[in-house]
Amino acid sequence: MDFINRLMKKNLGQNFLIDKEVALREVNYADISKDDAVLEIGPGKGIITKLLASQAKKVIAIELDKNLINFLEKSMPKNVELINDDAVKVDFESLPKFNKIVSNLPFQISSPITFKILNYDFDVAVLIYQKEFADRLIAVPGNKDYSRLSVGVYYKARCRILETVSKTCFKPQPKVDSCIMMLRPWKNPPFSVVEEKLFFDITKKLFNYRRKKIKNILGEFYKLKMDNIPYLEHRVEELLPEQIGNLSNIIFNKLNI
Repeated sequence: MDFINRLMKKNLGQNFLIDKEVALREVNYADISKDDAVLEIGPGKGIITKLLASQAKKVIAIELDKNLINFLEKSMPKNVELINDDAVKVDFESLPKFNKIVSNLPFQISSPITFKILNYDFDVAVLIYQKEFADRLIAVPGNKDYSRLSVGVYYKARCRILETVSKTCFKPQPKVDSCIMMLRPWKNPPFSVVEEKLFFDITKKLFNYRRKKIKNILGEFYKLKMDNIPYLEHRVEELLPEQIGNLSNIIFNKLNI
């Protein structure tokens, strides 16, 4: 245990899950079978990794900390492939094919890794996030947590909180509780956008200046004529994701006339 304690580096965002019952429930939510290949990001001490390996065909575990890789190599089953790299930078397409994702995510990479995951073709992801971040994922217009993250995730996947996990289930103990969440990509998105890059760019700009009216943001960044553009007197926190998608489609057409 002393060895593990020396490996716990807060600068890497490592809050290791130590509650075996929570780990078992997280894995069970993913409904793993012997046909599944599972990606795990930040295996830590391997508490989730070993459970996944006992049920899956293959586990691909990406860990940034070389010391943890050395520790895990001594105890992992043969169907676990350990990769010493930064999950934010790894090209998922270069990895062995996986169809499920189960992880206690390092908290400091929650946002970039979520968007990265949602650009990959998978069946289901069961992930542990800090509760504050989880609340942002499912926030709706008018809620203080409503953000570009809420809009982007809603467009890409069905997302729901499965349970809240006490901060006492982790070591080092974080300041807040966490949540186990399930993300399941849409077969058909809830709304369509003509150009995804523009949709995400507009969403980012609108939320970066969320206290400004939409007409002022569009005028500053896109230099558009404002005729036939809806929602101009609104602020982005009042708009549904579908309305932001509609706005991006109208702007796309205006930019390409």
